[in-house]
Amino acid sequence: MRRAAALALAAALAAGCGDDLAGGPDAGPEDCAPPPGDAPQFDLAGPACRSLSSYRFFADGPAQVPAEGVVPYEVNSALFSDHASKHRFLWLPPGASMRYQAEGAFELPVGSVLIKTFGYLADLRDPSAGERLVETRLLVHGEDGWYGLVYLWDEAQADAHLQVAGAVVPVEWIHKDGEPRALDYLVPNTNQCAQCHVSDQVAEPIGVRARHINRDFAYPDGVDNQLAYLTRAGLLTGAPADPDQAPRAAVWDDPTTGTVAERARAWLDINCAHCHSPGGPARTSGLDLRASQEEPARYGVCKPPVAAGGGSGGRQYGIVPGAPDESILVYRLESVEPDVRMPELLRQTVHEESLALVREWIAAMEGSCGAE
Repeated sequence: MRRAAALALAAALAAGCGDDLAGGPDAGPEDCAPPPGDAPQFDLAGPACRSLSSYRFFADGPAQVPAEGVVPYEVNSALFSDHASKHRFLWLPPGASMRYQAEGAFELPVGSVLIKTFGYLADLRDPSAGERLVETRLLVHGEDGWYGLVYLWDEAQADAHLQVAGAVVPVEWIHKDGEPRALDYLVPNTNQCAQCHVSDQVAEPIGVRARHINRDFAYPDGVDNQLAYLTRAGLLTGAPADPDQAPRAAVWDDPTTGTVAERARAWLDINCAHCHSPGGPARTSGLDLRASQEEPARYGVCKPPVAAGGGSGGRQYGIVPGAPDESILVYRLESVEPDVRMPELLRQTVHEESLALVREWIAAMEGSCGAE
């Protein structure tokens, strides 16, 4: 039953997807034949490689060890993906660099590839217990814009292979409470990339922004700020010499990085603002969940829904100060129903920890909605 429901959900999501990303290449009849050497490569003019290893982005793919020239990075607060672990990497064409912007995605040159692998730790309490890789997504900056490619890891965990139509993969793990958990993980089809990455009808990256990557990272040669490291490596131009002068989002689960309000809004920013923003697919809702939005009514405080229905749960306002149980935002975050839950794409479980944070934030708000 669980697998049948997952397949039905995957089919529904695929049917509702438009292809707003630039068209990517079709897979070739055979796998790619990389040029001599061991350097990473991506041929925009050629077909999509059938095997991830053909791009040579990894010195050790199963261990997620990047090849020379492929830079790992992290974000301050990450998109919740049903407890999946993630490995993020950036590759730019040799000699190229990206341009810093204080707001919005960095300007990456044509030929750039953002690489993100999703997997499941065997035990969330002990990362050393092993990990099963599920998929690796490539976001490629082609001549006509950004497009996505999805690669599914094989059972042997030796390589990942192009998966245009999406897939359902049963996964299991030991959760933080010591209890076993399992679900049918939904691998998106290539068109579904557009549901998160399109703003103002133009595709763009989400995570490669100043506020998300302005943080320290443990590189092989030591810990360093990512903006400073990328600048020294010649991969980023225009960034402030002092990273403290650049925007920095709070880490949602680290109280040392911000207040409850700052951390709750940072989580909503990375999980929801790609849709709920002036240029996002959900802009008609009038809800703006970017952390930079300073007007409470715009991010939901005492804001009635544009269209009432099941998604509101009968509640009158997006956020009711002091009353999380009366807030539509909480109702949608705690739901797993496909037509109610937010974020809606491929999420099947409730992120209890972030939900608790959002509830705490709303409960501490002062004021009321409507006439006294």
